[in-house]
Amino acid sequence: MAIDTTTETATPTPPLGTSRSPRMSTRDKLVLFVLCAAQFMVALDFSVLNVALPVLGADLGMSPSALQWAVTAFALPSGGFLLLFGRIGDLYGRRKLFLTGLALFAAASVLATFAWDPASFLTGRAMQGLGAAVIVPTGMSLLTTTFAEGPARDRALGISGTLMSLGFTIGVVAGGVLTDALGWRSTMGLLAVFALVVLPLAPGLLPESRTPNRPHLDVPGAITVTGGLLSLIYALTTAADDGFARADVIATLIAGLALLAAFAVVESRTESPLVSLPMLRRRTVAWGNLGGLVTFSMMSTVVFVLTLYLQEVLGLSAWETGLVFGVQGVMSVLAGSLTPRFISRLGARRILVVSLAGQGAFGVALLFLNAHVWSVWLVTAAVSLASMFHLGAIISYGLTVTSGVPDEEQGLATGLVTSTQQVGITIGIPLLGVLATTSGDLLSGTRTVLALDAAIVLAAAALIAVGLRTGRTAGSGESGSGAVEAEPVGSR
Repeated sequence: MAIDTTTETATPTPPLGTSRSPRMSTRDKLVLFVLCAAQFMVALDFSVLNVALPVLGADLGMSPSALQWAVTAFALPSGGFLLLFGRIGDLYGRRKLFLTGLALFAAASVLATFAWDPASFLTGRAMQGLGAAVIVPTGMSLLTTTFAEGPARDRALGISGTLMSLGFTIGVVAGGVLTDALGWRSTMGLLAVFALVVLPLAPGLLPESRTPNRPHLDVPGAITVTGGLLSLIYALTTAADDGFARADVIATLIAGLALLAAFAVVESRTESPLVSLPMLRRRTVAWGNLGGLVTFSMMSTVVFVLTLYLQEVLGLSAWETGLVFGVQGVMSVLAGSLTPRFISRLGARRILVVSLAGQGAFGVALLFLNAHVWSVWLVTAAVSLASMFHLGAIISYGLTVTSGVPDEEQGLATGLVTSTQQVGITIGIPLLGVLATTSGDLLSGTRTVLALDAAIVLAAAALIAVGLRTGRTAGSGESGSGAVEAEPVGSR
C-alpha cells in the first residue's frame, strides 16, 4: 500500500533511507528503480530518434525542413511546462501527477509507434513532451522528498544522474541499431515498453507528498513563464537548423524574453508566487543552476560537433561513432558510483566547481585533434574523461540546488533544476554548434567551437567558486549533500 502523507493530521512517515543500516532496503531499491527508470526513459527519448529521422521522413512523407518538428514538437512542451507541473505537483500531489504523466507518455509512445501520417506522429511527439514535463519534475521531487537529505539522497541522486546521462548516450547507439534492424517505429516502441513496464509498479510503491496548506496556483505567473519558455525553446531549436535570421525566430526570441521579464514582475507582486523570488536569490539555487546550465549546454555542444567531426573529417560510420560515445557512457556509470562518495567528503558545491573545471580541462585537450585517424583515440579518451566530470557536475548541481529547500517547495526546486537541464541542452547547439557547420572548414570550425566551449566552462567554474565561497555550511557541516545556507545572492 502506498504511503499517504497528504493531510496535516496524518502521522508523519519517515523518509526512506533513514534507517541505521547504510544499505538501502528492498523497498528503497524498488522505489528508486521506478523513479530512475522513468527518468532514464525520458532521457532516452531526447536522443533515440535522431539517427532515425531520414528514414522516418521517407516513410511518413515528411520533407527535410518538416523533420525539425519531430524534435521541436517534443522539446517545446517538455521544456516549457516543467516549472508549471513541478509546482502543480507541490500543491495537488506529486505521486498523482507522476502517474498521470507516465500514463500520458505511454499512450503518446504507442501513438507515435503506429503513426500513419505526419500529423499523428507529431501529435504523439507533443504528447510525449507533455508527459515528460510532468514526469521529470515530479519524479525528481518524489526522489528528494522520499530519501532523506544526506548520504541516502546523495546516493539516490547519483544513481538517477548516472542513468539520465547514460540514457542520452544509449539513445544515440540504440537508435541506430534499432532503426537498421527493425525500422524507425521500434525506437518509439521501445519507449512505450518502458512506460508500460514502469506504470503498473509505481502506484503501490511511491509515497504521496504535497504541501499541506495549499495556496492558490499563481495563474498569471504560470502563463508568463510557460509562454516565455515555449517561445525561447521554439526560437533556439529553430535557429539550430535555420539560423537566427528568420523573422519568426527573432519574434519569438523577443517575445520569450519579454514574457520572462513580465514573469519576474508578476512574481514580485503576488502573494503566492509560482516561483519564490527569495528562492532564486539563494546562493545555492542561483549558482547551482548556473553550473547546471553550463555543463548541459556545453557538453551537448561537444557531442554535436564531435559527431560531425568523426563522420565528416575522420570518415567513421554512424555505428563506429556510436561506439566512441558508448565508451563515454561506461565512464559516466563509473562516475555515478564515485561522485556521491566524494560529495559526502567534500560537499556538493566543491564537487560542482571541481567537476566543471575538469570538464573544461579535457575540453582543452580536444583542441589537439586533427584530420588523422589516430585522433579518434584522443576524442575517445578526452570525451570519456570529460563525461566523468560532466556527470559529477550533474549530480552536484542538483544536490546544491535542492539541499536545504523545504519539502513543500521541492517540486519548485526540482522544476528549476530540470528546466535548467532542458534549456541547457537546447541552447548549446544553436549558440555554438552552428559555428562548426557554417565556418567553411569543419575541422577549423570544430576547434573554434571546442575552444569557446572550454573557455565558458572554465570561466563558469571560477565564477561559481567565487559565488559560493561566502556560503556558510548548514547544520553539522558540509558533509553529505554539502548543504549551504540559503544566503541571498549579493549579501555580504
